[in-house]
Amino acid sequence: MPAGYAGKLKALEELVPIVRDLRRQGKRVVFTNGCFDLLHHGHVRYLDQAKALGDVLVVAINSDASVRALKGPDRPVMSHAERSEVIAALAAVDYVLIFEELDPEKLIRALEPDLLVKGGDWPVDQVVGRQIVEGRGGRVCTLPYVEGASSSQLLRRIREGKG
Repeated sequence: MPAGYAGKLKALEELVPIVRDLRRQGKRVVFTNGCFDLLHHGHVRYLDQAKALGDVLVVAINSDASVRALKGPDRPVMSHAERSEVIAALAAVDYVLIFEELDPEKLIRALEPDLLVKGGDWPVDQVVGRQIVEGRGGRVCTLPYVEGASSSQLLRRIREGKG
């Protein structure tokens, strides 16, 4: 990963004290997660909107093994190293971490974000970590889903030759 982006990639143990310090400084920490298998305009809009809700955006990316478990044996298309580099290159993203679990509950519990954000295809009551965030006075919100903008749909179009 290029040096300019490498500083954004953190292990959970590194990120916890950083986030605590940012919150002590009065910064509003926004957390989101996903596979981000093939970056597309829906992801970029979503991450820009998520960043606009706070001061610091933390993006957790599913590991290759967890993407396979969630999406099937043909996924991910890009490795978590590649996906994290692409996400880290976005100006809206402050920190990136990779997680092995199928859901981000452990990360949310450890980082205690002020705001938990998911895409509009997730009903708020089904967002993993909602009770943790709301229980400590934070907020959970969903952002508008960009119709037709998903890695699965993009892959289907490519496979059908409709690129």
